[in-house]
Amino acid sequence: MSNVILVTYATRYGSTREVAEKIATRLREKDLQVDLKSVEHVTSLEGYRAVVLGTPFYVFSLLKDALRFLDTFRAELEQLPVALFTLGPIEPTEDLTGARTQIDRALEKIPWFKPVVAEIFVGKYDPKGLHLADKLLAAMPASPLHGKPAYDGRDWNAIAEWADALPAALAE
Repeated sequence: MSNVILVTYATRYGSTREVAEKIATRLREKDLQVDLKSVEHVTSLEGYRAVVLGTPFYVFSLLKDALRFLDTFRAELEQLPVALFTLGPIEPTEDLTGARTQIDRALEKIPWFKPVVAEIFVGKYDPKGLHLADKLLAAMPASPLHGKPAYDGRDWNAIAEWADALPAALAE
């Protein structure tokens, strides 16, 4: 069996990719072999001993590209240890309990998917970089993003600590 860990991610605006890069770097610093790829570029899971999957949590769901990855590689993922990280709360000071509940509900819709560890991190938001559909959503007064300024709430120390704990979690 290979000793390579796949760190893969779905991203809408690049923030999740940056977190995946940090996680891959931390794993490499522990002398682990790591491949870093977007879910769109994964063609096979052959040769990997574990997978770390990152995705934004967007409109009460994992990003569609992440869901497509899970569906495409279901048989292999059922046999491998998988760690999941999500980015999603819209406020850096938001209590993550509500976000975790929403993610747990989303994961209940994928009953076969049982990550060995799952974590949620506050994300990054830049209204200037939004695609048109997201700009329209954010402009709606009922939107939680309405009038929100740009911010980066990612806690790089917490992300590094989580990454440092992954080798033990993925050893299953």
